[in-house]
Amino acid sequence: MKKLFAKFETIQLRPYTIDLIVLVLLYLIVAFYALWFIDFKGHPIEDAAMLMRYSQHFADGHGVVWNIGEAPVDGATDFLFMIAVGVLVKAGISLDFATRFLGFAAHFLTITVIFFSLRRTFNAPRVIAFGTGAFLIAGPGFFYVVGYFGTTVFALFACLSWWLALDIIENGESQRKAFLFAILSLVTGLVRPEGVLLTSFMLLAVIFIKGPKNSLYTFLYYFGIFLVLGGIYFLWRWQYFGYPLPNPFYKKGGGEIYVSSLVASYTHVFFMNMLLLPAFIVGISFKKTIRKTIGFLVPLIGFATCFILIANNMNILGRFQYVILPMAAMVCWPITQGIRDWLKVPEWTSTPVQQRLLYTLLVILFFFGAIQFERSIYSARYYYDGKYTVALMLSEYKDNELRLATSESGLLPLYSEWKSLDTWGLNDQWIAHNGIVTEEYLRSFDPHIIMFHAYFSPIAASAPKDDWDDMIVVLQEYAQKNGYILAAAYGENPYSTEYYYVKPDFFASAEIVRAIREMEYYSGVTNMKQINYAIEAEQ
Repeated sequence: MKKLFAKFETIQLRPYTIDLIVLVLLYLIVAFYALWFIDFKGHPIEDAAMLMRYSQHFADGHGVVWNIGEAPVDGATDFLFMIAVGVLVKAGISLDFATRFLGFAAHFLTITVIFFSLRRTFNAPRVIAFGTGAFLIAGPGFFYVVGYFGTTVFALFACLSWWLALDIIENGESQRKAFLFAILSLVTGLVRPEGVLLTSFMLLAVIFIKGPKNSLYTFLYYFGIFLVLGGIYFLWRWQYFGYPLPNPFYKKGGGEIYVSSLVASYTHVFFMNMLLLPAFIVGISFKKTIRKTIGFLVPLIGFATCFILIANNMNILGRFQYVILPMAAMVCWPITQGIRDWLKVPEWTSTPVQQRLLYTLLVILFFFGAIQFERSIYSARYYYDGKYTVALMLSEYKDNELRLATSESGLLPLYSEWKSLDTWGLNDQWIAHNGIVTEEYLRSFDPHIIMFHAYFSPIAASAPKDDWDDMIVVLQEYAQKNGYILAAAYGENPYSTEYYYVKPDFFASAEIVRAIREMEYYSGVTNMKQINYAIEAEQ
């Protein structure tokens, strides 16, 4: 055995070569995990499908529009991701594959950023960098990719920006680093608008830890880039879309305070980072690391707090807060320096090879245990949704200039390819800025189908409780007043149903009503077959 260890110690490889070998091994584990544990079947989730509709229209040369031929509307909050998907589609790649490919590639690259930031900036042992990267694979990242969200793309550029900020903190600033940090921060803000807030908190972290004098270039380049390039983009989008902010912000924000969103945000951050919390507690407990730890917490806690300004709708698996997980993982090693010194933990390079192999085994066991724990908390499975089945059926009539008004503006508009009205307003500027759809607005659109998700059914009534219910009342009263046929009210129970009203006087009316009533309609959440309570009520 001693001869084996002695022979192992004589093997000489360049450090960078060894890093690449370890990274390839990490990639193989990530790929194996994805193939073994993740089900990539299925269609997009509702919000993801909305963005994909914009990408398709952009790829087809119609601009950033919800309906072809109409004015631009910025309902796709992940602006740069939407454009990137459109470019790939324009190049001949299918819409579904392009969306998933970008999300999947971004997840791999984020793990790469974590690995190299720990190795290059903090000189962490390879086993720590390897384990930290592996830890990320069991979080919810892959489930965002499965759902066709651009969450991992936002996380990638945020982590690249954070890496530059950390390198400035650890190794000092330079004009080159400051410039790159500013450019990456701008790109992060273009991927998602809240990236501006997140990178602003990163800048505060740099100033807090390094001091104003030692972060002057970082400050000046950041504000210079955002003022010039960011200002040009901001003025362009204001002129192009007609409003300065993305359309969903007017609907989901509106200048209100959402305490429930703040609670949800903190809850997601806590559970995602539960296994990382001890590192931050230790970091605050030692004089050597307290300042850095507090500084590192500035963007993490600050960003999580920002969600008090917006409703928590469609925050599937905490996707709005996910970026905090890889950012927190990137700083856990340096903030444990105090306790490592206190425990007199020897430097990795001065440890005998036998002990290093033992420590490596222990660390790998710990991280794989952590992976299993994370997987038990954040795992999800998506099923084929009945709306997808209806959308495919409706796509047979897409060339007949038919119109759909729906509160569920993801799968139905994307795959039916009908001209669609988002009655909730995320993709309609008039509704977003006027608060609620009206009977007059519906009449001007003149939909052939009205579809909505209600918390009642033909056999179970419910009084309006909020803005959503008020919208449903408008839709149902319009349909009933104008003689629409109730084709279906599908649900697992009579208190959560999806209504389909069909206009009676157009060429395909009877065919569509029959097709909706006769199809197998399943829940995309539980995979349970739904009951048509419209027929139940007739019987």
